[in-house]
Amino acid sequence: MYSKEQASQIKQAFWTSFGQYMALETSAEGLKINWINYKTGVKHLHFKMQADQKMAKISIEMSSPDPDMQALLFEQFSSFQKILEAELNEAWDWELHGADEYGKTISRIYTVLPGVNIFRKEDWPAMISFLKPRIIALDAFWTDAQHGFEAFK
Repeated sequence: MYSKEQASQIKQAFWTSFGQYMALETSAEGLKINWINYKTGVKHLHFKMQADQKMAKISIEMSSPDPDMQALLFEQFSSFQKILEAELNEAWDWELHGADEYGKTISRIYTVLPGVNIFRKEDWPAMISFLKPRIIALDAFWTDAQHGFEAFK
């Protein structure tokens, strides 16, 4: 078992490694980008990557405190579902009005790599190989689709 400080250091080391691995990748528009803190430009809409002792996860999260606004964003993503899945090359799970790890109501579109552990360094390559192509694909999707979300800005 790790102390809180040790666990924090290991997680920080993973995300630093991921950031360094992604540093040479430019956005779909050829720009330098902060992949870990991806900015969509839409309030309460985030592309998130998570890693813990059970899995790695990447998601599109709609976290507006207004459930109706979440539903509208979710519906807008639904209209882009075929384009999103074509860019991702896979289907993701869709969850309207679920709960995040803090019990807050969110909606999300996500996929998970189970059975990996951020505290096992030998799992890091698999986790990075899972996250990297998906965040790049999300960026490519967003480059084309973001104009369909102008009303939410």
